[in-house]
Amino acid sequence: MSLYGSFLSDEQFQCSICLDVFTNPSSTPCGHSFCMDCISRYWDGSKVCQCPLCKKTFQKRPDLQINRTLREITEQFRSMKGGAVVGREKRGGSDSITTLFSPVTTSLASSVPNNSPVAALSPTSGPPPPPPPYYRSSGRRRFTVSGAASSQSLPVCEVHQRGIMIYCRNDRVCICPVCETEHHQDHDTVTVEDEWMKTKSQLNLSEQEIQEMIRQRIRKIEEIRKSVIELGRAVERETAGSVCLFSALVSAIERSEAELMEVMEMSRRAAEHQADAMILQLELEVEELRRRESALAELAQSDDYNHCVKTFPILSSLPPAKDWSSVSVNSDLGTGTIYRSLAALVERFQEELKVVAETGFPASALEPSPVRTQPRMKRVQEYALDVTLDSNTAHPRLVLSEDMKSVRCGDRHQLLPDNPERFDRVVCVLGREAISSGRHYWEVEVGGKTDWDLGVARQSINRKGKIEVTPVNGYWFLSLRDKSKYAFRTEPSTDVHLNLRPHKIGVFVDFEKGQVSFYNVDAKIHIYTFSDTFTECIYPFFSPCTNKSGKNEGPLIITPVNSTE
Repeated sequence: MSLYGSFLSDEQFQCSICLDVFTNPSSTPCGHSFCMDCISRYWDGSKVCQCPLCKKTFQKRPDLQINRTLREITEQFRSMKGGAVVGREKRGGSDSITTLFSPVTTSLASSVPNNSPVAALSPTSGPPPPPPPYYRSSGRRRFTVSGAASSQSLPVCEVHQRGIMIYCRNDRVCICPVCETEHHQDHDTVTVEDEWMKTKSQLNLSEQEIQEMIRQRIRKIEEIRKSVIELGRAVERETAGSVCLFSALVSAIERSEAELMEVMEMSRRAAEHQADAMILQLELEVEELRRRESALAELAQSDDYNHCVKTFPILSSLPPAKDWSSVSVNSDLGTGTIYRSLAALVERFQEELKVVAETGFPASALEPSPVRTQPRMKRVQEYALDVTLDSNTAHPRLVLSEDMKSVRCGDRHQLLPDNPERFDRVVCVLGREAISSGRHYWEVEVGGKTDWDLGVARQSINRKGKIEVTPVNGYWFLSLRDKSKYAFRTEPSTDVHLNLRPHKIGVFVDFEKGQVSFYNVDAKIHIYTFSDTFTECIYPFFSPCTNKSGKNEGPLIITPVNSTE
């Protein structure tokens, strides 16, 4: 029988260990063939030798020899596969290699054992043996663990050293053919490729779902960012509105307090004046009555009866006098009107506060509340004084502008005459204008500076060496330190708490009252008033403080006074 037309697949010449065509094939006593090197390495280090396919155990390691006949057939098969006529025929749902052999194969077949894969070439060998466990054929698929191309990329089962190419849907694991035979016989199994092709159809849907989830989260991120921005705007709006509202209230209360003090002081002075006048009149009447009393006493001691008779009628008649029974000092302080006005103002403030609590501050309207801003601001601005700096008093490090309206601290001392009126230790300068009476007001721009001193100083102050800047030593001024710490320079210092940082300071002096007041010009808010007694001329006082390596290099600028409403 001719072998032309016999069909062989390459798995019949494949080592089940290395999954490649035999190299120096060797057969075990149980009839299975492997590469000599593969089976030797497989048994190395094992106490008991087993066949990798049928698991037959050999108590003693077999002494294997190369099956020369199978090696010759394998080599001829390899050469024919590479250069002979090779075709592919569809069998049972899979591709198997179809090879047309030459007649020389007939003479080789008779020398091959029946259990050898090449026995299928013999015309008298009978029906072919059943396929090994690693070869499966069914209505759904036909596959092998061989294949020159696929065997290179297939992962290998760690237990059976076979290619993993089956997927068990029951257990959701990828397995090799031997695993399927031993542990997954009744399970729903398919090739990994088929399972992936089925799963791949769901890939688009999964991608779309993920993309939609990404889009939702990106939208949420933008929404959160917008919320944060809006929250920031709301904070700015609330801050501006609340500062405006409460500053106006504080200003109104301070104004009412100042007016109250002023009215009570005026009432006290009026009462004192009234009392002084009444006391003077009473004292005159008492003096007249005492003269009458003394005359009557002398008359009683007289022996001149004629004189006594004539004089007594005159002395006994009471002098003209005022009825003091209903007279008293006026005790009305005149504060009722101010209290009523303040009560009405607080009531309006409470009403506005309720509206704000319910609706918040509107974004488009941050106007001051109905509580009026400091009206005394305009009143003191009426006493504007054109102040200029006196260069003869300036510390050598101070740099004055040509118009003598601004001063800053330089880095070096300038060569200036050490005249008696010049400060040589404290970086400060006085104004030229002496104040010895009346009311006076000026404004100084301080924005951007971290430290400064502003106020007044008396003419006789010590200007050399270390100076104690307190009212006792002739200094009355407000200070800023470290950009946020405000204080009036007393001993110890009096802290001044400001809600709004002023960019321009107004200084007001009432010489007769002995008052030095400070105002936040932009916010129209009274900051602080100090009362003392001025016994000599005083001068405007300015100190830009040291420049602190450029952090406080900005100047103090005397600006024109613009009357505000």
